[in-house]
Amino acid sequence: MDSSLDVIEVSRVTPSDSSESLTLPLTFFDLLWYKLHPVQRVIFYRLTDATRPFFDSVIVPNLKSSLSSTLSHYLPLAGQLVWDSLEQKPSIVYTPNDAVSFTIAESNADFSSFTGNKPFPATELYPLAPELTISDDSATAVSFQATLFPNQGFCIGVTAHHAVLDGKTTTNFLKSWAHTCKRQQEETPNVSLPQDLIPIYDRTVVKGPKDIDMKILNQWHTVITFFSGGKEPENPKSLKLFPSPAINPDVARFTLDLTLEDIQSLRERLKRESSAPSSSSKELRLSTFVVTYSYVLSCLIRARGGDPNRPVGYGFAVDCRSLLDPPIPVNYFGNCVSATFNMSLAAKTFFGEEGFLAAARMVSDSVEGLDESVAFNIPDVLAAFTTIPPGSQVLSVAGSTRFGVYGLDFGWGRPERVVVVSIDRGEAISMAESRDGNGGVEIGFSLKKHEMEALIDLLHGGLKN
Repeated sequence: MDSSLDVIEVSRVTPSDSSESLTLPLTFFDLLWYKLHPVQRVIFYRLTDATRPFFDSVIVPNLKSSLSSTLSHYLPLAGQLVWDSLEQKPSIVYTPNDAVSFTIAESNADFSSFTGNKPFPATELYPLAPELTISDDSATAVSFQATLFPNQGFCIGVTAHHAVLDGKTTTNFLKSWAHTCKRQQEETPNVSLPQDLIPIYDRTVVKGPKDIDMKILNQWHTVITFFSGGKEPENPKSLKLFPSPAINPDVARFTLDLTLEDIQSLRERLKRESSAPSSSSKELRLSTFVVTYSYVLSCLIRARGGDPNRPVGYGFAVDCRSLLDPPIPVNYFGNCVSATFNMSLAAKTFFGEEGFLAAARMVSDSVEGLDESVAFNIPDVLAAFTTIPPGSQVLSVAGSTRFGVYGLDFGWGRPERVVVVSIDRGEAISMAESRDGNGGVEIGFSLKKHEMEALIDLLHGGLKN
């Protein structure tokens, strides 16, 4: 593709009812993420009626007015992340007339290339995801962009600061916005949100060890100093993000659609291999996540090839809402996510015939071991950053099959494709439920072109076994 983007307008959208101020201190869950890159999603909608006049007169006004209405329930999203010099940790502060940035644009790219099943250049996605404004002193929480592909469709780009909200909160907000936008077009009077989408701001529901906030902030200080070659940060309260690796221009994007039948076939294969006489007798936890992530993990390591002794590892985020006692409400606003991490592996473990089973054993054990303690291991997760050997391949996951992103209907139908752009900033994959709702899984990949070609062969080849 050789496409260009024309920015039509950059506007501010304020909450429709913004008479109150609000301050939310970050919790220990938020502090894990406050220096890490934002999460960028682009949601594509196929709509052949999407002419420029229809986009300007119908789509954009409806998106803007419903966004304004929805922000009145989600005031912190229009606010700023700040760190007062007298405070021990940052807070999200909203004051009346604060606003979010909303970019309106038009692209001449081929819409079908983004939504299809063939690799395409990762660089084509970047203009579709808006930027946050981040400085030493403040950071915006979210920004939005609507981009028209004339007579093909449009997309909504969302960039979210990870210290302000996790994937669950982000998708709850998007569901609220979509619900409001659709009802508004149906001229439903008094559009109200379902109770489970109205956010809860009560920070007292998050209970942790007394000194965990300071432990996390001190560990961040250690991490930043370590990666700066021992140089202490000039401004310990800076809100600027931890530097991400440079993105290689030779990177391709690809989405694999695993059907329910594919997953069941992989599950049966693991059952056969794990019950062989030479295998361990421990029963595997073969959830959809374990089967899918183990399969992808083994294929990605084999696709890289190279030194069989190179260190490899994996991690994944863990939603702690249901793990804590008492549980945290599903509509709690903010982060409630920790992570689990395993680094004591060598690539050759996954190179042979039993690589998939080896991965499944490890991921199964990681999932089986999850309990309330994972919520309080955040200082250890950060400490692990400084112990990763140079040249390691460390895989992680963005998104979840439980978010329901393919239910985001703003009034013009279900999404054609949902892409997590920000997996380009690390060796990550994305996961979502299948668009058809039949129990499959959609996995997004971002790799150098030659690795992507090898990966696609391995992914498809393994499904034929």
